[in-house]
Amino acid sequence: MTVGIVSTGIYLPQNRMSSSEIAELSNIPEDIIRQKMGIHEKPIPGEHDHTVQMGIWAAQDALKKAHIEPKDIDVVIYMGEEHKEYPLWTASIKMQEEIGAVNAWAFDVQLRCGTTIMALKVAKSLMASDVTINTILIAGGYRNVDFINYRNPRTRFMYNLAAGGGAMLLQKNYPKNQLLEADIMTDGTFSEDVVVPVGGTKTPLTPYHLTEHLYQLDVLDPIGMKERLEQKSLSNFLKVIRSSLSKSGYSEENLNYLAMLHMKRSAHDYILTELSLQPEQSIYLQDYGHIGQIDQILSLQLALEQNRIKTGDIVTLVSAGIGYVWGAITIRWG
Repeated sequence: MTVGIVSTGIYLPQNRMSSSEIAELSNIPEDIIRQKMGIHEKPIPGEHDHTVQMGIWAAQDALKKAHIEPKDIDVVIYMGEEHKEYPLWTASIKMQEEIGAVNAWAFDVQLRCGTTIMALKVAKSLMASDVTINTILIAGGYRNVDFINYRNPRTRFMYNLAAGGGAMLLQKNYPKNQLLEADIMTDGTFSEDVVVPVGGTKTPLTPYHLTEHLYQLDVLDPIGMKERLEQKSLSNFLKVIRSSLSKSGYSEENLNYLAMLHMKRSAHDYILTELSLQPEQSIYLQDYGHIGQIDQILSLQLALEQNRIKTGDIVTLVSAGIGYVWGAITIRWG
């Protein structure tokens, strides 16, 4: 059995935030925003750009490209963020309804910005274990930019957070774009470093929290996290990429394109250098920022539109998410 990617879909809000706007809000020089943080501009949500709705629009885009009828979808997996239209809600079932996947069943998964990699792994396993599952849609939206306080220096590494939706359609024994093997690592020593500290059962939301803008992302131990993360993050990126390739029967010498999340420019360049990749073998998302788990789908779609990927190429998607998680999955394209 093989699993192939039939199509991808992307939705990006029309509203944009520029590097100059981020600089003004954060009191950081614009050249640092552009050169060090690597943000030229990023999409931010408009009035109707709700999290699940952006995933629905991306899913509709993927369906249109694939020429697949929604009734032929067997499973819908929502891999978007928990911050969505309603705080307690099964988003995948809403998505199933809106796209017309009347014969599917649906569920949500969540691994922060590593969710797309995890959802692809889960989807492949479902197809392998159940003969009745032949077509799976994974889709979701992201707008955690809502939780960013640009006056909080502890969260400056998240000033790149943006908004958008992404989707992938997968089919069993589809003859192209074969989904190979994934590698995922999690490290619980970071599990409570980056949180929205109020609004849960430990500290229920109060009017004071709202008026003081405490219902936003924060880093509880910024110095400790920085010291621990610097020792592990880039090496773990490389580890999951190499492991995904190895499990798939390849090595880094075979890698033709790397679909990476947005991160600071120096880290992006370091990963490429360590893998002996040229700049054109990845796309730096300086005009998009970090749309969470949508980044890998966006990078893949942009690369296809720009003819950076050709038949026979080995492509790896790589992610990282607070918690902390690192994940990669490899595709043999064409």
